[in-house]
Formats: sequence, structure tokens, C-alpha cells
Amino acid sequence: MEKHEVKKSVEREPENGRRKFLKTAAAAAGAATVATMGFPMVSRAQTVTIKMQGAWGAKDIFNEMAEDYVRMVNEMAGGRLKIQYLIAGAVVKAFQVQDAVNKGVLDAGHQVAVYWYGKSKVASLFGTGPVFGQNAHQGLAWMYYGGGLELYQELLEALGLNLVGFFCMPMPTQPLGWFKERITSSEQMKGLKYRTVGLAADLMQEMGCKVTQLPGGEIVPALERGVIDAFEFNNPTSDRSFGAQDVSKVYMLGSYHQAAEFFEIIFNKDKFNTLADEQKAILRYAAEAASSDNFWKGQDRYSADLQWLKNDAGVNVYRTPVSVMKDQLDAWDKLLPGLEQDPFFAKVVKSYKEFAHRVAYYELMNTADYKLAYDHYFPGELGF
Repeated sequence: MEKHEVKKSVEREPENGRRKFLKTAAAAAGAATVATMGFPMVSRAQTVTIKMQGAWGAKDIFNEMAEDYVRMVNEMAGGRLKIQYLIAGAVVKAFQVQDAVNKGVLDAGHQVAVYWYGKSKVASLFGTGPVFGQNAHQGLAWMYYGGGLELYQELLEALGLNLVGFFCMPMPTQPLGWFKERITSSEQMKGLKYRTVGLAADLMQEMGCKVTQLPGGEIVPALERGVIDAFEFNNPTSDRSFGAQDVSKVYMLGSYHQAAEFFEIIFNKDKFNTLADEQKAILRYAAEAASSDNFWKGQDRYSADLQWLKNDAGVNVYRTPVSVMKDQLDAWDKLLPGLEQDPFFAKVVKSYKEFAHRVAYYELMNTADYKLAYDHYFPGELGF
């Protein structure tokens, strides 16, 4: 190699080094500029684990729906927030979930507000109160857009409960329940030992029943022992999982005792307040997402299990007579004035009734007659 060629080769190396450095520096500067121009940054929220217990047995569809909510939270949180879910009885009994969350024994609970009706009858208004023409969808609309959630929080504060709650799953009308014989008149209800919960207990007592309040898992054993004569829980799928069809063959559908209920998902307030804003948002918006998903699942499963009860288990399915439901409305009318002696109870009922008046008017005036259409395409199946 000639001398001038060696010199040219040696001189080229520093130039290449400078270019490489400048290219790297420019890339780094560009990345910094991109970051400051609004591209999303990875959340630095601390990873948090929340221990939640449901009020439901392992085989109940409500337990599955609770797990659906947990799955949605865990998937959306991307590992930054994780709920560990436990079934009823894992830490406390079903009716003790709220106390455990309030005290911090649990971080969260999945239940219904009526389960703490013993602390205040107002609790039952958040899902199991009187029906003024509204359904559960409109009940949830009141919770989120009609002032219900603010009244709920006011109740929690008045009772000194260290909780934050969200609501989901507009439950279809709950059946009047399971009986030894077909109910054709309210007279048959008088003296019956009947299981229900919350204000429905007050209502059915007004109807002449002797009411016992029991969690779901204790219902069928109580019926077998003669502690109760009849019961309601919530839906055909849950009733099938309890084995109701093994102890009764009469199933009455339609009732005003619990026609607009929804789930309550609660969190210990101190725990909730330690979370980052995006984690709090995930917990709320997952409840809204689960609300739709739970309802869709319920429509599929409840209808399928009702057909199974009827066609495979030999259950006689009847529509509750209009006369009985009218008597329930009359019973609500007798019951409410006494309860409204409590000013806060009266305040919540007034808010709910005013909202129901408006939204139910729209719904009932506008909604197509679905029964007419069903009878047109499947004549004679309903039988009423």
C-alpha cells in the first residue's frame, strides 16, 4: 500500500466516529421532542393489589358476574392494579361483607345494597325499593344521572361508613318465587313462611307472609327443614344452581317486590383514596362495562335455564296474577308513609319517584308492545 493511501485511511476514522455520535445525539433529541409533543407516557402508578370478596357461592351466576368485573379491571389495568377475588365465606359470611370492607378486613366487596338494610332501611332503596313504573335500567340511570349516587354517598357518610361504591347490572324483575302450590290469589300468601330480603320483607309482611331473611346458600336447606314454606332469590339460573327444582315444582314469575335491583361494588374508602386517578377510573368504568356484559349474559343464561326448569326438570312455570301484583302495589302504598317518617328516607323516595315519573313516561309511551309481537310469532306460548 502506498503512503498516501495509508494516510487517507487513518484520516477517515475520526470522521466516521463524529458522524455516528451526531446521529445518535440527533435520535435522542428527536425522541425527547416526541415525548414532549403529547405522545402517551407509560403510567408510573404503583402496582396495587385489592382483596375483594363476593356475597355469592361458587356455583352462583352472580359469582361468575363478579369474576367478570374482576377480569375486566385486571386486564385494563395492565398489571398496575390487581383484584384478588374470593367467594362468600372465604373471609366473612355473605351478609358481613360490608362490615369487613368498612373495617379494612377486606379492601372491596361485590354484593347488593339490600344486604346491609339492617343498618338503614334507606339502603334498600338503592335497588330494592318500590316500583313507580321504572325498571332496573332506569334505576341505574337515576343512580348515575338523577342524583342517586350522591344520595347513596350521603347515606354512607351519615352512617359513618368508610366506603366508596359503584353500581352495575340492571337485574330483570325477580320472580315471586317457589311455592308448594300455584298462587292464584293473595289470600294464599297469608301465613306462609317466606324468604326474601330488605324492604321486600316489609312488603311481604304487609301481604300477610311470615318473612325470614336468608342469604342465597341457606335457602334450600331451610326449605327442606321446614323453616320456610316458599322463597324467592333472583333468577332462574341462580335458582337452578341452588337446586330449587328438587324441592318445589311451582315457579311464579312476575312481582313488584324486587323489580329494579342492581349490584353494589364497594371499596374501603381509605384504600380507594390511595389509588392513582387512572386506577380509580378503571374501577368505576369497569363497573359500567360489567353492567352491560352481566345483563347480556343474564339474558342468555336466565332464559336458557328457565326452559331447562320447565322442560327437563318438570317445573310448572306460571305468571303471577295481575290481582296479586295489584295487591303488592296497595301494600307498598300502606308501607311507605310509615317509612317516610324518616326525613332522609322520604328525600330519597322523592328523588327516585320524580325521576321514575319522567323516564317511565317516556319508556312506556314510546316502547313497542313486545308481547303483541311475541304472541304474533309464537301464539299461545305465554298463556296470559
